[in-house]
Amino acid sequence: MTIHVRKAGLLTTIQAAPRGGLRHIGVPASGAADPLSLALANRLVGNDLLAPALEASLVGPSLEFDKDAAFALTGAQAKAQLNGEPVPFHETVHAKRGDRLEVGSAETGARIYVAVAGGLMADETLGSMSTYLPAAFGGYHGRALADGDVLQSRKGTAENLRTPENFRPPITSRWMLRLCRSAETNRLVEGQRSVIFQSHWLIGNRADRMGLELQGATLDVDSSGRLPSAPVFPGTIQCPEDGKPFLLGVDAQTIGGYPRIGQVARADRHLIGQMRPGDHIQFLPRQPQDAVNELRLKHDYWRQWLPGIEAVI
Repeated sequence: MTIHVRKAGLLTTIQAAPRGGLRHIGVPASGAADPLSLALANRLVGNDLLAPALEASLVGPSLEFDKDAAFALTGAQAKAQLNGEPVPFHETVHAKRGDRLEVGSAETGARIYVAVAGGLMADETLGSMSTYLPAAFGGYHGRALADGDVLQSRKGTAENLRTPENFRPPITSRWMLRLCRSAETNRLVEGQRSVIFQSHWLIGNRADRMGLELQGATLDVDSSGRLPSAPVFPGTIQCPEDGKPFLLGVDAQTIGGYPRIGQVARADRHLIGQMRPGDHIQFLPRQPQDAVNELRLKHDYWRQWLPGIEAVI
């Protein structure tokens, strides 16, 4: 099936499963910024949970189908229409040949996911079809979609499904993230670690798939600006010499030289993909074993609707 991109939106890419086992050669995992929403969309159209789909940042695309198709929308809250009629999120929707889907701007949250039955066809690079924009590979010729692009999807069939209410993640402008110590947490001067948890942080305008600037308290770290580069991961919080923390996202670099003062627990990392400028964050302290136990509980919960959730979050 062919899908014509009439309007691409602000930043729309094809995202799928991450790239594993390549950080030692400088290749981030990439993949969906919010893999849980990607999985929920794919579940509704009968695809593998991490099949290639569209990820639209802040402003959704306008798409025209050349054949009958089933699609689903999840993620950030936005208005969508099919031939001018409202389209619900978290439901299987059937389009006819020539139908046009219009996805508007995100009202809350940062990223909207559009999955099509059968999954989108995309360029596979280093074991994944996800787009990694900094290196221009994967997805649709390694770039964001543009007006006039033509997408292809594999043949697929879909039942009529609705995500149960208790499996619809709340999308908000206020977030709470569980945070563990990291390698240089001890470089925060005395009393500063408690500041991380006592402060309410605001996401600044530097916010994309690479990471989010956190505005609020200014932290004091003892680094002298001469730390050797060391591994970093999505969810790592680095603190430059100016004292303004930076929360790394899914496309972040694999090494960095700023002190690593915290690490967002794996159970909450998918939430980072829905955060946008102006949102508020509060961090909750966790010990590593507590974070592991809570991840297992989260897997147990989500497995009821998304079998294979361990590969997603």
